[in-house]
Amino acid sequence: MLILQKFSSIGNLVKYVFDRVAAFTALVLLSPLLFVVAVLVRFASPGPVLFRQQRVGRHGKLFTLVKFRTMRINDGTNTVTARNDPRITPLGAFLRRSKIDELPELWNVLIGEMSFVGPRPDVPGYADRLEGDSRQILLMRPGITGPASLKYYNEEEILAGQPDPSAYNDRVIFPDKVRINLHYMDNQSFAGDIRIILQTLFRKHDGQ
Repeated sequence: MLILQKFSSIGNLVKYVFDRVAAFTALVLLSPLLFVVAVLVRFASPGPVLFRQQRVGRHGKLFTLVKFRTMRINDGTNTVTARNDPRITPLGAFLRRSKIDELPELWNVLIGEMSFVGPRPDVPGYADRLEGDSRQILLMRPGITGPASLKYYNEEEILAGQPDPSAYNDRVIFPDKVRINLHYMDNQSFAGDIRIILQTLFRKHDGQ
């Protein structure tokens, strides 16, 4: 009974259990790949293997997101990244393109800070821009993937074609992601999450 009271629906409980079981299984199965990538990152450029950054999670609580480092250290603080960003290392470009850099986020899922499917977690500056009904997005656990991630799977390439990537992100991409995430929130289901995971793995999107 106490467990059920923690969740607003059986669907949320199923999602919670699935996330933890799947994250643990994935970490075990992918451990050889994670080790190889860690070694490559360590020797590709000076700096730590993992990139850690404060992101805004469920209910606005900050957590530390972990990814493989893809950029040179101490090389700017811009949070908007285009494909041709000079901060990205050659190995980092491959890791970002293949999304392998996000595999350490499985740890965030395992400990309950993230879900497999949900809105991508923003840095505090962007999350602060959510107003009114848009702040309902913060009721969800952020995800490794989601419908907005599917639509903008080539976001860095889109930004690379803009004269001012940061301005385009603020004016076009960020508001559209908010709209997509609100739609996901109102229509989410476990079956829908599985479909999104499969679409992510096979890099398909339905252009919401």
